[in-house]
Amino acid sequence: MKALADPLRLRIVSLLARETLCTTHLIEETGARQTNLSNHLRVLREAGVVETEPCGRFTYYRLRPEVIASLSGRLAELAEIARATADVKRACP
Repeated sequence: MKALADPLRLRIVSLLARETLCTTHLIEETGARQTNLSNHLRVLREAGVVETEPCGRFTYYRLRPEVIASLSGRLAELAEIARATADVKRACP
């Protein structure tokens, strides 16, 4: 979840949910500088959120939907627990 906490990384993930893009496309879409974008893509790769596909001198990035689905499931579970325990309050010592 930390990988998705940054607004630019969340934007990248949103773009990659719609299509596989290369770095050049992502720079055009986000307006980010290449070094900044590359750092964010590295974080997403290391977190397992995206995977790469070399294509000539370009690298394409693809979202791993199973990872997003897993995170979504965990967040849905937490939301359900929070709803069920909204009135539970631990007393202070």
